Amino acid sequence: MRADEFDYELPPERIALRPCRPRDAARLLCVEPERNPPFTDRVVSELADVLSPGDALVINDTRVIRAALTGVRVRQGVEARIAVTLLKPLDANRWQALARPAKRLKSGDRIDFGADGRVCLQGTLSATVEERRGEGEVILAFDFHGAVLEDAIGTVGEMPLPPYIASRRPADERDDKDYQTVFAARDGAVAAPTAGLHFTQPLFDVLSARGISHHFVTLHVGAGTFLPMKAADTQDHKMHAEWGEVHADVADALNGVRAQGGRLVAIGTTALRLLESAADESGSIHPFAGETSLFITPGYRFRAVDRLFTNFHLPRSTLFMLVSAFSGLDVMKRAYAHAIEQNYRFYSYGDACLLSPKAETL
Repeated sequence: MRADEFDYELPPERIALRPCRPRDAARLLCVEPERNPPFTDRVVSELADVLSPGDALVINDTRVIRAALTGVRVRQGVEARIAVTLLKPLDANRWQALARPAKRLKSGDRIDFGADGRVCLQGTLSATVEERRGEGEVILAFDFHGAVLEDAIGTVGEMPLPPYIASRRPADERDDKDYQTVFAARDGAVAAPTAGLHFTQPLFDVLSARGISHHFVTLHVGAGTFLPMKAADTQDHKMHAEWGEVHADVADALNGVRAQGGRLVAIGTTALRLLESAADESGSIHPFAGETSLFITPGYRFRAVDRLFTNFHLPRSTLFMLVSAFSGLDVMKRAYAHAIEQNYRFYSYGDACLLSPKAETL
């Protein structure tokens, strides 16, 4: 399909720069393609009212690391300020990363991080550029290793806010908590699983009291989730790979939910992509540990997920393609138009949708 089929116009003022407080006060657009009208306006705190006893939430428990680093490259006495977003570790001291402006870097360059005065317990955090690749990507070899490096990154780095927020305001102390889910447990994400940002302990208590369970999986979200799709056609796009894990006990529990007639509700596109990667053709979920680069576009037949709770996504993004595959492109374009007209807030800190599938996608 052509990428421009997934385009839409969003007024800039609809982009949320801060989340709702409390988190579950965000608005919730329920989208049911097989009903007329297909849209219902609700609030996230009412989620238990639109689900059923026996349903199960599947939640990504990844934890966002402070992956945004600012440093200085010095070469022959000339300094250049470099912004780096870590993508994923390659070994104990080497990271794949995005650098801006990458054109100011070459193999062998040294970058000293903490230019704003932040230093870690070991002193200045420094790295050598091992390799420069295309699309702004570099391989960095840090001077520290293992746990020492992790601590240094946590001290010197900042929360890696997505570009549509970071371009309009700097990250601050509020983002340390706001850009992390309340159930974050496993370090490794360089972008938040934003659908999970809406959940609070009181909301979990209400859901549990209604007989709606929740189960945790892990998918370490990569910064590639925010990269624009440059290919003109979806078949020419190469999806970024992300590491995920579904434990055997979780797979068994989720298969049991479906066997009893319950529905699996993926909390976010990351949870959905992981479950679909772990499922066989019959929809049975198996233990999984490894990378997934599953790219879902219209025509995909969903096997493991019955409903999707997610945020509003960027135009022409792989995530908007995914939700269009789930509920139908025409329905999702109408849903987003409705949300814009009704002043919903968009993107990472914005409001949410609860999507039901279009009949032919299952």
